[in-house]
Amino acid sequence: MQIPIRAIWVFHTAARAGSISKAAEELSVTPSAVSQQIQALEVQLGVTLMTRMGRGIVLTEAGERYFATITDEIEGIAEATNTIRGYRSITALTVRATPTFSAKWLLPRLGSFLDNHPDLEMRLDGTNEPTDFNRELVDVEIRHGDGRWPGLFVEGVAEEEFLPACAPHYAAAGSLDAAALPGHRLIHSVKSQAQWGRWFSLAGVDPKERWRRVLFDRSHMAIDAAVDGMGIALESTLMMESELASGRLVCPVRTPPQVRLITQWIVCPRDHLRQKKVRLFLDWLRSEGSAWQARNLPAA
Repeated sequence: MQIPIRAIWVFHTAARAGSISKAAEELSVTPSAVSQQIQALEVQLGVTLMTRMGRGIVLTEAGERYFATITDEIEGIAEATNTIRGYRSITALTVRATPTFSAKWLLPRLGSFLDNHPDLEMRLDGTNEPTDFNRELVDVEIRHGDGRWPGLFVEGVAEEEFLPACAPHYAAAGSLDAAALPGHRLIHSVKSQAQWGRWFSLAGVDPKERWRRVLFDRSHMAIDAAVDGMGIALESTLMMESELASGRLVCPVRTPPQVRLITQWIVCPRDHLRQKKVRLFLDWLRSEGSAWQARNLPAA
Protein backbone atom coordinates (compact mmCIF):
# COMPACT_ATOMS: atom_id res chain seq x y z
CA MET A 1 0.00 0.00 0.00
CA GLN A 2 1.34 3.41 -0.94
CA ILE A 3 1.92 5.62 2.11
CA PRO A 4 0.04 8.95 1.79
CA ILE A 5 2.96 11.13 2.88
CA ARG A 6 1.34 14.42 1.81
CA ALA A 7 -1.90 13.68 3.67
CA ILE A 8 0.00 12.60 6.78
CA TRP A 9 2.00 15.83 6.73
CA VAL A 10 -1.16 17.91 6.34
CA PHE A 11 -2.87 16.07 9.21
CA HIS A 12 0.17 16.61 11.46
CA THR A 13 0.25 20.32 10.63
CA ALA A 14 -3.46 20.76 11.35
CA ALA A 15 -3.28 18.77 14.60
CA ARG A 16 -0.28 20.79 15.79
CA ALA A 17 -1.90 24.11 14.85
CA GLY A 18 -5.29 23.14 16.27
CA SER A 19 -6.97 24.72 13.27
CA ILE A 20 -7.68 23.95 9.62
CA SER A 21 -7.26 27.60 8.63
CA LYS A 22 -3.93 27.98 10.47
CA ALA A 23 -2.66 24.80 8.82
CA ALA A 24 -3.74 26.10 5.43
CA GLU A 25 -1.88 29.37 6.04
CA GLU A 26 1.26 27.51 7.13
CA LEU A 27 1.14 25.19 4.10
CA SER A 28 0.17 27.97 1.64
CA VAL A 29 -2.94 26.13 0.48
CA THR A 30 -6.68 26.63 0.91
CA PRO A 31 -8.59 25.34 3.97
CA SER A 32 -10.60 23.18 1.58
CA ALA A 33 -7.40 21.51 0.37
CA VAL A 34 -6.38 20.75 3.96
CA SER A 35 -9.78 19.24 4.72
CA GLN A 36 -9.66 17.09 1.57
CA GLN A 37 -6.22 15.69 2.46
CA ILE A 38 -7.35 14.82 5.98
CA GLN A 39 -10.55 13.21 4.72
CA ALA A 40 -8.55 11.14 2.24
CA LEU A 41 -6.25 9.98 5.05
CA GLU A 42 -9.23 9.06 7.22
CA VAL A 43 -10.71 7.00 4.38
CA GLN A 44 -7.42 5.17 3.87
CA LEU A 45 -6.98 4.50 7.60
CA GLY A 46 -10.64 3.67 8.19
CA VAL A 47 -10.94 5.93 11.26
CA THR A 48 -12.00 9.48 12.07
CA LEU A 49 -8.99 11.51 13.17
CA MET A 50 -10.47 14.89 14.04
CA THR A 51 -13.71 16.81 14.34
CA ARG A 52 -14.45 20.52 14.07
CA MET A 53 -15.29 22.51 17.18
CA GLY A 54 -16.05 26.18 16.63
CA ARG A 55 -13.15 27.66 14.71
CA GLY A 56 -10.78 24.94 15.80
CA ILE A 57 -10.49 21.19 15.67
CA VAL A 58 -10.42 18.42 18.26
CA LEU A 59 -8.62 15.14 17.75
CA THR A 60 -10.50 11.93 18.32
CA GLU A 61 -8.95 9.24 20.51
CA ALA A 62 -7.60 7.58 17.36
CA GLY A 63 -6.33 10.96 16.15
CA GLU A 64 -4.52 11.58 19.44
CA ARG A 65 -2.80 8.18 19.24
CA TYR A 66 -1.87 8.66 15.60
CA PHE A 67 -0.53 12.17 16.17
CA ALA A 68 1.58 11.04 19.13
CA THR A 69 2.97 8.15 17.09
CA ILE A 70 4.00 10.15 14.02
CA THR A 71 5.19 13.43 15.60
CA ASP A 72 8.81 12.49 16.30
CA GLU A 73 9.14 10.90 12.87
CA ILE A 74 7.67 13.94 11.09
CA GLU A 75 10.01 16.30 12.95
CA GLY A 76 12.91 13.97 12.18
CA ILE A 77 12.09 14.03 8.47
CA ALA A 78 11.94 17.84 8.50
CA GLU A 79 15.30 18.07 10.24
CA ALA A 80 16.92 15.53 7.91
CA THR A 81 15.55 17.35 4.86
CA ASN A 82 16.97 20.67 5.99
CA THR A 83 20.30 19.04 6.81
CA ILE A 84 20.65 17.38 3.41
CA ARG A 85 19.89 20.74 1.78
CA GLY A 86 22.85 22.17 3.64
CA TYR A 87 20.82 24.22 6.10
CA ARG A 88 20.98 24.05 9.85
CA SER A 89 17.52 23.16 11.12
CA ILE A 90 16.15 25.89 13.40
CA THR A 91 13.01 25.59 15.49
CA ALA A 92 11.62 28.76 17.10
CA LEU A 93 10.38 28.62 20.69
CA THR A 94 8.56 31.63 22.14
CA VAL A 95 8.31 31.87 25.93
CA ARG A 96 6.57 34.61 27.90
CA ALA A 97 7.43 35.19 31.57
CA THR A 98 7.14 37.89 34.19
CA PRO A 99 9.99 40.45 34.16
CA THR A 100 11.22 39.47 37.63
CA PHE A 101 11.20 35.72 36.97
CA SER A 102 12.87 36.30 33.61
CA ALA A 103 15.67 38.47 34.96
CA LYS A 104 16.26 36.96 38.39
CA TRP A 105 15.80 33.22 37.82
CA LEU A 106 15.34 32.19 34.20
CA LEU A 107 18.12 34.12 32.45
CA PRO A 108 20.96 32.85 34.68
CA ARG A 109 19.97 29.28 33.74
CA LEU A 110 18.86 29.66 30.15
CA GLY A 111 22.29 29.20 28.61
CA SER A 112 22.42 25.56 29.69
CA PHE A 113 19.11 24.84 27.96
CA LEU A 114 20.21 26.52 24.73
CA ASP A 115 23.62 24.81 24.81
CA ASN A 116 21.90 21.42 25.04
CA HIS A 117 19.49 22.27 22.20
CA PRO A 118 21.49 24.22 19.58
CA ASP A 119 18.76 23.83 16.96
CA LEU A 120 16.28 25.83 19.05
CA GLU A 121 16.00 29.56 18.51
CA MET A 122 14.35 31.09 21.56
CA ARG A 123 12.46 34.33 22.06
CA LEU A 124 11.80 35.42 25.66
CA ASP A 125 9.13 38.06 26.24
CA GLY A 126 9.23 39.63 29.72
CA THR A 127 5.77 40.92 30.63
CA ASN A 128 3.10 40.57 33.30
CA GLU A 129 0.30 40.59 30.73
CA PRO A 130 -1.35 37.15 30.42
CA THR A 131 -1.17 35.53 27.00
CA ASP A 132 -4.20 35.23 24.76
CA PHE A 133 -3.18 31.92 23.19
CA ASN A 134 -5.93 32.22 20.58
CA ARG A 135 -4.36 35.38 19.14
CA GLU A 136 -0.70 35.43 20.17
CA LEU A 137 2.06 33.17 18.89
CA VAL A 138 3.39 32.15 22.30
CA ASP A 139 4.34 28.53 22.96
CA VAL A 140 4.65 28.60 26.76
CA GLU A 141 3.98 31.20 29.43
CA ILE A 142 5.34 31.30 32.97
CA ARG A 143 2.54 33.19 34.68
CA HIS A 144 2.39 34.79 38.11
CA GLY A 145 -0.75 34.04 40.09
CA ASP A 146 -2.70 31.42 41.99
CA GLY A 147 -2.66 28.70 39.32
CA ARG A 148 -6.38 28.84 38.54
CA TRP A 149 -6.80 29.22 34.80
CA PRO A 150 -9.47 26.79 33.56
CA GLY A 151 -9.01 25.24 30.14
CA LEU A 152 -5.22 25.50 30.14
CA PHE A 153 -2.40 23.19 31.17
CA VAL A 154 -1.09 24.58 34.48
CA GLU A 155 1.88 23.32 36.52
CA GLY A 156 3.80 25.04 39.32
CA VAL A 157 7.51 25.77 38.82
CA ALA A 158 8.60 25.44 42.46
CA GLU A 159 7.46 26.19 45.99
CA GLU A 160 8.92 29.46 47.24
CA GLU A 161 9.57 30.80 50.73
CA PHE A 162 8.88 34.45 51.49
CA LEU A 163 11.26 36.17 53.91
CA PRO A 164 12.02 39.69 55.10
CA ALA A 165 15.28 40.75 53.47
CA CYS A 166 17.55 43.76 53.60
CA ALA A 167 21.13 44.78 52.96
CA PRO A 168 23.49 43.62 55.74
CA HIS A 169 24.55 47.22 56.36
CA TYR A 170 20.90 48.13 57.00
CA ALA A 171 20.38 45.34 59.55
CA ALA A 172 22.51 42.29 60.24
CA ALA A 173 21.19 38.77 59.74
CA GLY A 174 19.05 37.65 62.69
CA SER A 175 19.46 40.94 64.52
CA LEU A 176 15.77 41.90 64.82
CA ASP A 177 12.62 40.52 66.39
CA ALA A 178 9.52 40.47 64.20
CA ALA A 179 7.91 43.05 66.49
CA ALA A 180 10.65 45.56 65.62
CA LEU A 181 9.91 45.62 61.88
CA PRO A 182 7.02 48.15 61.95
CA GLY A 183 9.60 50.71 63.09
CA HIS A 184 11.56 50.30 59.85
CA ARG A 185 10.83 51.35 56.30
CA LEU A 186 9.02 48.44 54.68
CA ILE A 187 9.32 47.79 50.96
CA HIS A 188 6.15 46.50 49.33
CA SER A 189 5.73 44.56 46.08
CA VAL A 190 2.13 45.51 45.43
CA LYS A 191 1.40 42.54 43.13
CA SER A 192 2.99 39.94 45.39
CA GLN A 193 0.86 37.18 46.87
CA ALA A 194 2.70 37.58 50.19
CA GLN A 195 2.02 40.95 51.83
CA TRP A 196 3.26 42.51 55.03
CA GLY A 197 -0.17 42.46 56.69
CA ARG A 198 -0.42 38.69 56.44
CA TRP A 199 3.21 38.25 57.49
CA PHE A 200 2.70 40.30 60.67
CA SER A 201 -0.43 38.28 61.45
CA LEU A 202 1.51 35.00 61.12
CA ALA A 203 4.32 36.46 63.25
CA GLY A 204 1.83 37.43 65.99
CA VAL A 205 2.63 41.13 65.59
CA ASP A 206 -0.03 43.84 65.78
CA PRO A 207 1.65 47.02 64.50
CA LYS A 208 0.59 50.01 66.59
CA GLU A 209 2.35 52.63 64.54
CA ARG A 210 1.86 53.70 60.97
CA TRP A 211 4.25 51.95 58.60
CA ARG A 212 6.86 53.83 56.66
CA ARG A 213 6.34 52.37 53.22
CA VAL A 214 7.76 52.44 49.73
CA LEU A 215 5.78 50.56 47.07
CA PHE A 216 6.84 49.01 43.76
CA ASP A 217 4.79 47.25 41.10
CA ARG A 218 7.65 44.91 40.15
CA SER A 219 9.37 42.52 42.54
CA HIS A 220 12.78 43.03 40.94
CA MET A 221 12.53 46.74 41.81
CA ALA A 222 11.70 45.90 45.43
CA ILE A 223 14.65 43.50 45.60
CA ASP A 224 17.04 46.06 44.12
CA ALA A 225 15.76 48.71 46.53
CA ALA A 226 16.48 46.41 49.48
CA VAL A 227 19.98 45.72 48.15
CA ASP A 228 20.54 49.50 48.03
CA GLY A 229 19.62 49.82 51.73
CA MET A 230 16.25 51.50 51.25
CA GLY A 231 14.52 49.30 53.79
CA ILE A 232 13.24 45.76 54.39
CA ALA A 233 11.46 43.86 51.62
CA LEU A 234 9.22 40.82 51.89
CA GLU A 235 10.22 38.72 48.93
CA SER A 236 10.52 35.21 47.51
CA THR A 237 13.70 33.20 47.94
CA LEU A 238 13.19 32.09 44.33
CA MET A 239 13.52 35.67 43.11
CA MET A 240 16.23 36.68 45.63
CA GLU A 241 18.40 33.61 44.97
CA SER A 242 21.44 35.49 43.68
CA GLU A 243 21.25 38.28 46.23
CA LEU A 244 20.94 35.86 49.17
CA ALA A 245 23.73 33.61 47.89
CA SER A 246 26.12 36.55 47.47
CA GLY A 247 25.27 38.09 50.84
CA ARG A 248 23.89 41.28 49.30
CA LEU A 249 20.63 40.46 51.10
CA VAL A 250 20.11 38.80 54.48
CA CYS A 251 17.09 37.96 56.60
CA PRO A 252 17.26 40.32 59.60
CA VAL A 253 14.58 38.51 61.61
CA ARG A 254 15.65 35.88 64.13
CA THR A 255 12.66 33.53 63.84
CA PRO A 256 10.48 34.53 60.86
CA PRO A 257 7.16 32.73 60.37
CA GLN A 258 7.13 30.21 57.54
CA VAL A 259 5.38 31.48 54.42
CA ARG A 260 5.49 29.09 51.46
CA LEU A 261 3.65 29.57 48.20
CA ILE A 262 3.77 28.60 44.54
CA THR A 263 3.44 31.83 42.57
CA GLN A 264 5.03 30.98 39.19
CA TRP A 265 3.16 28.59 36.89
CA ILE A 266 3.86 26.94 33.55
CA VAL A 267 0.82 27.73 31.40
CA CYS A 268 -0.12 26.76 27.84
CA PRO A 269 -2.93 25.15 25.85
CA ARG A 270 -2.86 21.38 26.25
CA ASP A 271 -2.35 20.84 22.54
CA HIS A 272 0.97 22.71 22.77
CA LEU A 273 2.28 19.78 24.81
CA ARG A 274 2.32 17.75 21.59
CA GLN A 275 5.17 19.88 20.27
CA LYS A 276 8.63 18.49 20.87
CA LYS A 277 10.12 21.94 21.51
CA VAL A 278 7.56 22.59 24.26
CA ARG A 279 8.16 19.20 25.87
CA LEU A 280 11.93 19.80 25.85
CA PHE A 281 11.55 23.19 27.54
CA LEU A 282 9.08 21.92 30.13
CA ASP A 283 11.27 18.93 31.02
CA TRP A 284 14.24 21.27 31.50
CA LEU A 285 12.19 23.73 33.55
CA ARG A 286 10.88 20.95 35.79
CA SER A 287 14.41 19.69 36.36
CA GLU A 288 15.71 23.17 37.21
CA GLY A 289 12.75 23.89 39.51
CA SER A 290 13.13 20.60 41.39
CA ALA A 291 16.88 21.11 41.79
CA TRP A 292 16.39 24.64 43.09
CA GLN A 293 13.77 23.53 45.58
CA ALA A 294 15.94 20.69 46.88
CA ARG A 295 18.86 23.09 47.44
CA ASN A 296 17.03 26.09 48.81
CA LEU A 297 13.86 24.98 50.59
CA PRO A 298 14.39 23.00 53.79
CA ALA A 299 11.87 20.32 54.62
CA ALA A 300 8.84 21.69 56.45
